[in-house]
Amino acid sequence: MVFFYKFIDVIKFIFTFKAYVMLPIVIFIFGLIIRMKFKDALFSALKLGVGFAGIFFVFKFFVENIGPAVELLITKRGLDFPVLDVGWPPLAAITWGSVIAPLTIPLFLLINIIMIATNTARTINIDIWNYWHYALIGALIQASSSSLILGLAATVLIGIYSIKLSDWSVPYIEKEANLQGITISPLSVVGLLPFAVLVNNIIDKIPFINKIKYNAEEKNTKFQIFNEPMIIGIIVGLILGILAGYDIKKLFEISINIAAVMFIIPYFGSLLGSGMEPVSLTLKERITKVFPKKENLVIAMDSPVIMKHKSVIVTGILLMPISLGIAFILPGNKTIPLGDLPNLISVMSVIVLASRGNVFRGIIIGIPIVITYLLVASHFAPLFTELSKQVGVGYDASYQGDITAFTDGGNQVRFWFYYIFKGNIIAILAIIAVAALFVLTWYNYKKQYKINQNENTDDTDINTSIE
Repeated sequence: MVFFYKFIDVIKFIFTFKAYVMLPIVIFIFGLIIRMKFKDALFSALKLGVGFAGIFFVFKFFVENIGPAVELLITKRGLDFPVLDVGWPPLAAITWGSVIAPLTIPLFLLINIIMIATNTARTINIDIWNYWHYALIGALIQASSSSLILGLAATVLIGIYSIKLSDWSVPYIEKEANLQGITISPLSVVGLLPFAVLVNNIIDKIPFINKIKYNAEEKNTKFQIFNEPMIIGIIVGLILGILAGYDIKKLFEISINIAAVMFIIPYFGSLLGSGMEPVSLTLKERITKVFPKKENLVIAMDSPVIMKHKSVIVTGILLMPISLGIAFILPGNKTIPLGDLPNLISVMSVIVLASRGNVFRGIIIGIPIVITYLLVASHFAPLFTELSKQVGVGYDASYQGDITAFTDGGNQVRFWFYYIFKGNIIAILAIIAVAALFVLTWYNYKKQYKINQNENTDDTDINTSIE
């Protein structure tokens, strides 16, 4: 038992590092293990660290700029929202402060290895920092049921759920983001892929609507100026500033600041992609030599690696004012998105790619997602608040109300798993519907995978004829 508690203390110490510090260390060590050159492993790790740090700083800068505008907007209209959206960090702290989290790392690595060995998965998930996305459900179940076994069972099942959806996200990432051997790991990003696939299949059958297309990556369109995230940032800034009653000076400042954020994010996304791709390709080369039948393995990473895609940025930024508008009028909502608002870019990223980069479809799919985020985040606020106090998470001492997180606290899949393990009959019956969505998602994955293979074959034939 002494060894166990020391192990937990070591794990907790490791996770006191920021994600953009810990992840490069993990990737550097992993690069050396798969026999990358020292310089190549170092540069890949540094690019990841700088890229992730950049994304973190940009999101913080974004919240600091829109926060006062949103608060002023609420005050001017005399609105009352008793729950504070503090973003995802307190949820991560709740998770890493539990007994579940340290056990999750070796347990999940073992499950991942077993799934790869048995050909039930192609994803190698070394994004250890984001294991908290799986462990959080375990921490919530353990806190509400006092059962470590139930907590671990929930963690394992939601982890397997996420791995399969990481697998099925691969062809969309290859096609739209042009990244080979890479997929996305967090539950908050891949978890709603089945819903996106369902809505896209429905839209495909609706006349006129199925013809509407706005892909910010495409050139020579009628509205090409709106393909630039900076322009969208300016527009969103002007809307927020006007609604908040800003004077002309503050109005231009918030608009330029949001435009700057929209311009910078794709650069850091590209940096992450260029850092991770050599690791992925080296891994594939090493594994193929030893296991020739496992040449299709991919490495799972956090979502910023695909934020270089303009449609991802544009969809996320457009959903922000839409989310605020919904929050003001939605019955049962108790919070206004703030701390987690920029996370919309992340959580919608795979959905946008699965929608073929179509911003219009991303918005259509995003609206019901936003509505349920708000309701679930409001519902879980008392539990998050109680657990954050237990682990000593600090936020503004002058604030004594409940806290939540708009996207990660409002995650629908985690909400569903929570009530399955609470024995809720509706949640249990919903397993049938989710299983049907899984079949649909698998079918679309196979279809897109075949399309990608055919296009690659055609490209190879063209290159051969040119040579």
